[in-house]
Amino acid sequence: MITCEEVFELRVPLPDVVSMQTRQANLEGTGEIPLRRLVKEALRMRPSRIIVGEVRQEECLDLLIALNSGLPGMCTLHANSAREAVVKMCTLPLLAGENIGTAFVVPTVASSVDLVVHVGTDASGHRRVREIVALPGRAEGGVIETADVFTTRDGRLVRADGYPPHPDRFAALGLDLPTLLGDGPGRFT
Repeated sequence: MITCEEVFELRVPLPDVVSMQTRQANLEGTGEIPLRRLVKEALRMRPSRIIVGEVRQEECLDLLIALNSGLPGMCTLHANSAREAVVKMCTLPLLAGENIGTAFVVPTVASSVDLVVHVGTDASGHRRVREIVALPGRAEGGVIETADVFTTRDGRLVRADGYPPHPDRFAALGLDLPTLLGDGPGRFT
């Protein structure tokens, strides 16, 4: 697993983790290593997973290309909701240049991203999961279809009607998706 960040914040408690960090230019203006370059270098290392901490600019394009090539991964980014995070993931790659357009980005996000977990800070200052949204992989008219898997109602995270795409991936890992979601025996609400 490889992590790419501007500031080391991710602490992955697993063996075989390579953590890479960006570097600012020196006084002569040379030696800068931007996040976009780290993502590209991480792909050369043939990781089994990649995590990009705080995607804010055109590095989102490189992450999408990696995810679209079948590499499992994730990223963090700042947004007000899970759906706004999806919109942001469709906007940030456009910063990479004029030759990148929504005709490429929107379907790539729709097919590459499975789940978006939105975490917010509650009144007591604790981080809580507010919603989990699935992306079934469809986009129409530049809008990506989403489905609520979990949502917050009356201050509680509750199961919604949506279902994560690719249940075969969960099964391949020996995970029973209905049980994980609470849809199996002992369903919770």
